[in-house]
Amino acid sequence: MIVGGGFAGHRCARTLSRLARGAADIVLLNPHDYFLYLPLLPQVASGALDPRRVAVSLTGTLPGVRLVLGEADGVDLDGRRVTYTDPEGGRSTLAYDRLVLTVGSVNKLLPVPGLTEHAHGFRGIPEALYLRDHLTRQTELAGASDDPAERAARTTFVVVGAGYTGTEVTAQGVRLTDALARGNAGLNGTYAGAATDAGEPVRPRWLLLDIAERVLPELDRRLSRTADRVLRARGVDVRTGTSVREARRDGVLLDDGEFVPSRTLVWCVGVRPDPLVESVGTPTERGRLCVDEYLTVPGHPEVFACGDAAAVPDLTRPGEVTPMTAQHAQRQGAVAARNVAASCGRGEARAYEHHDLGFMVDLGGFQAAADPLHVPLSGPLASLVTRGYHLAAMPGNRTRTAADWLLDAVLPRQGVQFGLVRSGSVPLDSAAPELARVPAPGGG
Repeated sequence: MIVGGGFAGHRCARTLSRLARGAADIVLLNPHDYFLYLPLLPQVASGALDPRRVAVSLTGTLPGVRLVLGEADGVDLDGRRVTYTDPEGGRSTLAYDRLVLTVGSVNKLLPVPGLTEHAHGFRGIPEALYLRDHLTRQTELAGASDDPAERAARTTFVVVGAGYTGTEVTAQGVRLTDALARGNAGLNGTYAGAATDAGEPVRPRWLLLDIAERVLPELDRRLSRTADRVLRARGVDVRTGTSVREARRDGVLLDDGEFVPSRTLVWCVGVRPDPLVESVGTPTERGRLCVDEYLTVPGHPEVFACGDAAAVPDLTRPGEVTPMTAQHAQRQGAVAARNVAASCGRGEARAYEHHDLGFMVDLGGFQAAADPLHVPLSGPLASLVTRGYHLAAMPGNRTRTAADWLLDAVLPRQGVQFGLVRSGSVPLDSAAPELARVPAPGGG
């Protein structure tokens, strides 16, 4: 049984299916029926990609694997059972001979007053769809307002966290809101009413905050400088060494005392392991399950863990654990599958060891920062390499994704909102950001 269908879980199921060749019953327990290609989620929020492009069918790409829809909420190691809640609220259990925990991560929270009430994270399709609607709605409301202060607040967007996600959300988001503002008569100066300050166009304002000293602090400084240069050229107010002291309905109070009127706060400060990890009852390190170099949970040779949920020893950096990245998760999933097979008498177990192959950050348009095989690249070449890497890494939807990119390059984006995901459906403190929360009957 594999719990979780993310980068590690999907690769583990796919590899194990190929190794087993029908000789084993492989069950994948996951809350939804798709694998989310998370690195392209910012492009969904900005309207560059259809959300279906980043959602790859599990049943369509995992032949020989039985999919069980449900959210795991408990693990009985002694009884070798996993309890879960299905999409209709029913509770059930599944027995296993071998268990692979690849439950991933959720939004990391900090004790900032008002944060969970007024901020939104960015870990799933519901949050991306909400953000796209929200950016469109705020721009349209600003264009309809006669109050300059309200207009400025609605067109001010604050992103906290300048890592991968925050940087890409900002880079993609500013291109969307600029396009929306250019097409809005109330903001582009073509409407002669009071809302445009005598014809002066209004340009949306983006702030990217991080307590670190630079953008993309976990990456090479050359990539950081490239991303910083692109963001500032697009008008982004990049503030390092700065964070949020308090989140309010009408804006954010920064830790330097400045109050920024805004209706948008996107929280991208990092991730934490899925809460299921706490219920397993085995030792953890910084919230991640302790495993050995073979991805086995000590004392339980039938239990494996990898991806963001596991503190995997990094054999390339003795004394450290592998970072929580998709690159490591995918490769750990493949190793876990081989070691599961080895525990059943097929093949030999091997330790996990991987030297990173470089990192890539898509900044939208023809801009990116990349260092494939540690060769620093920027501009259109980096963009081409980055998108080529994503197409190669995706387990499906490649042609449709490439077609969306082509259309986005030659056609204007559609600035419409559907209102399908409401604010209360994607709370920041959700333990399942991949699922929109459904209001209880009679709850409005």
